[in-house]
Amino acid sequence: MAIVKMKKLKLMAVRSKKEALLSELAKLGCVEFSEIGESLETSEVAQLVSRESSELMAYKAKYASLMHAVELLGKYAPQKTGLLSAKPELEGDNFLDDKGVAEALEHAEAIEAADDRIKRLTAEVSRQRSVIEALKPWLGLDMRLDVEGTQRCGVLMGSVNVKTQLSELSAAVAEATDEAEVFQVSEDKSQRYLVIIVIRECLTAVQDALRGFAFSAAGVTGLAGTPTECTAEAKTSIEQLTAEKEELTASIVAESVHRDEIKLAADKLSTKIALCEAEEKLYGTENVLVMEGWMPAENEQQLEAVFEKYDCAWETAEPEESEYPSVPVKLKNNKITNALNMVTDMYSLPAYGSLDPNPLMAPFFILFYGLMMADMGYGLLMIVAAIVAMKKIKPRAGSLSFCQLLLYGGISTFVCGALTGGLFGNSLQVIGQILGKPEGWGVLPSLFSPIEDTITVLIGAMVLGLIHLNTGMVINFVKLCKRGQAADAFWGEGALWVTLVGIILFALKIGNIGGVPVVLVIGLVMVLYGGTRSAKGFGKVTSIFGTVYNTATGWLGDILSYARIMALMLAGSVIAQVFNTIGGMANSLLLFIPVFILGHGLNFALNLLGCYVHDLRLQCLEYFGKFYEDGGRAFAPLKIKTKFYNTTEL
Repeated sequence: MAIVKMKKLKLMAVRSKKEALLSELAKLGCVEFSEIGESLETSEVAQLVSRESSELMAYKAKYASLMHAVELLGKYAPQKTGLLSAKPELEGDNFLDDKGVAEALEHAEAIEAADDRIKRLTAEVSRQRSVIEALKPWLGLDMRLDVEGTQRCGVLMGSVNVKTQLSELSAAVAEATDEAEVFQVSEDKSQRYLVIIVIRECLTAVQDALRGFAFSAAGVTGLAGTPTECTAEAKTSIEQLTAEKEELTASIVAESVHRDEIKLAADKLSTKIALCEAEEKLYGTENVLVMEGWMPAENEQQLEAVFEKYDCAWETAEPEESEYPSVPVKLKNNKITNALNMVTDMYSLPAYGSLDPNPLMAPFFILFYGLMMADMGYGLLMIVAAIVAMKKIKPRAGSLSFCQLLLYGGISTFVCGALTGGLFGNSLQVIGQILGKPEGWGVLPSLFSPIEDTITVLIGAMVLGLIHLNTGMVINFVKLCKRGQAADAFWGEGALWVTLVGIILFALKIGNIGGVPVVLVIGLVMVLYGGTRSAKGFGKVTSIFGTVYNTATGWLGDILSYARIMALMLAGSVIAQVFNTIGGMANSLLLFIPVFILGHGLNFALNLLGCYVHDLRLQCLEYFGKFYEDGGRAFAPLKIKTKFYNTTEL
């Protein structure tokens, strides 16, 4: 597989056919429009054309309203769906008209209005409950709360700490004036609630005296009637507000019959937004539109038929090498390499004009993942989960890549588990012991054991690492030669290969002349020369040290990174055996089964993620570092964009 070849497209169309043309291109989904403002500003026609406008912001506001309505329906009237259910499918034309959008917007507005009212009612209920709570200490007071006193007397209502002695407070008030009286209405664990009646001329003096006791005024202002009357009024208000909330909630639930209509309308507006975004990249005159963009070369004939249908004038051209950084990237994959798209997307797309890493990475990623998990039971779980998901959900794009990767990783895990003899660790052996079977029952045949043959597994991981790294070097060597950089390839990868062969011959004591490993010496000289040949003057001396250090530490670190294959294989096997041992300690299947399910569920989940992360690291840091050119921009064509429905695949 490879990076899809792109062509630059220049197009002129009749304005009257703009909407029909854009809709047709959206159904095809193979044209990405580019901003052409800067190029037009410097051209001779700059004064004749202007940017197209659209109703983009209006559509976005309507789309937001519909999406909010869907969210609210999910809150008030959750929809019961299967755990694994596919999105319904419709033909592309269903998303390119306005049928049903206005009605859906009316339903969405009704849902939003009801929800806004419910929020206000909820706030008012909370306020009324706060009033009831604040009035509880004053229920024993038979006085209207809106009475501030008489013409001669004032009333102070408030509270002090329960530890405050009422006699001391009364004495302080009496010291301020003889024309005052203190009454305690109630008390609780923390406060005493008091009413103080005082002649108005001495009100200020009494307030000053109360400050010494941290007197806090009661928070019951704005209420009319006695505390009992106000409490009853608040409770009645809560009942009325609650009844109204229930009616509004019921009205939202009743709107749930229009859920599918609202979702379809949202997908229609999502497509409208995509059309408007493309439209705003166009320039034109009163009668003609001008547009530029990118298209896959493989779709050229298909697009020509569309352009002829709408009386367009167009031109296509191969991008020049200087334009490669701006050319969008689309990967062409088969069922195997498509699974690695999620890995490539997490790292970075390749630069246009470089290599597609997916087919080069797929065998190593799948193999390494299987070696790290290495258990037939876990592999079977992955295979079954992937098959069920693909059958039930019918995933597309990123979801499809995930399911495919899960399937291939499961197959690899099962095969590697067969090599190590692992089926949920040593579960069969433990079950045999519980059932009283003879020793050795349940031991599966294996090529090697990660627990007993740890050194062998470690050496094997290192060898795989060397193969992996050298594959990356071979790819880079070929790439450089094709670009006419054979000298760089020879003094780079070539020198390292000679050195590697020299190390192997030296270890095997082959090819030594007078005790000198000739091939190794030649390789080291080539490495030194290759690392310093572009340096000048004193820089050659410093570059020698840099070359030696970077080559030695770089290769040692890269190869040691592959020890993680052994480490994860060993860790998964040991944890699986530990849980099996714990489950078998009671010598009862009834106790073994729950420990087995819990323990292996945890081990499986940890390994599922951990193996993916470490495998990803080996590919992105070690392998890609040898040849990969990243920095590509994803191809983003005008197409039908949906969230709740899938377009029917032709």
